[in-house]
Amino acid sequence: MKLDAPQKGEILSATHRSDEVLSFLARRRSTLARAMTGPGPDQKQLDLILRIAARVPDHRKLSPWRFIVFQGAARATFGTYLASKFHTDFPDLEEDRVQFEGERFLRAPVIVGVVSSPKNCPRGTPKWEQELSAGAVCHNMLLAARASGFAAQWLTEWYAFDVEIASVLGLSDSERMAGFIYMGTATQEPSERARPNMAALISKWEPQD
Repeated sequence: MKLDAPQKGEILSATHRSDEVLSFLARRRSTLARAMTGPGPDQKQLDLILRIAARVPDHRKLSPWRFIVFQGAARATFGTYLASKFHTDFPDLEEDRVQFEGERFLRAPVIVGVVSSPKNCPRGTPKWEQELSAGAVCHNMLLAARASGFAAQWLTEWYAFDVEIASVLGLSDSERMAGFIYMGTATQEPSERARPNMAALISKWEPQD
């Protein structure tokens, strides 16, 4: 199995028939962050997960996203900012709720923040397309983490949309969080949830009379 990155210009297969991959995708399921423990990906595994995450459709090759990695003590340190901001916004709530907010990033050993970072494009690549690319990065990361043997969940939660936390994270005015990907070892196996009725979601276009 080739896990090395292909070089620019290398000819790649247009198809890769694989029932194993189809089964993997058909059974994809997130694991709740609260049902995770260590270990998480080591540096080599994380490097591979991030490299695979970045292999997404990206109109005009703008790379309109970037990553913020939380590991070790940095998770608790970031949690102090979450707890402080939450307490400021909700001063009347019980202390145990504030403590819970401060411990959110301790739920998994590795968390990667995916920043949607649209670029000014003289050729006019729409911002919406760039934001969709960031979403594709999040999903690719979920798949890469699971294929690497780790549980994963894509979350936003309140802190992904908070202006002061965005400043703590070093986001520019044009950036926003696409989400946080929690990665670790599952403490329990997830069960299948209800899925959409596909027949109700699919239509075939026909010209109007």
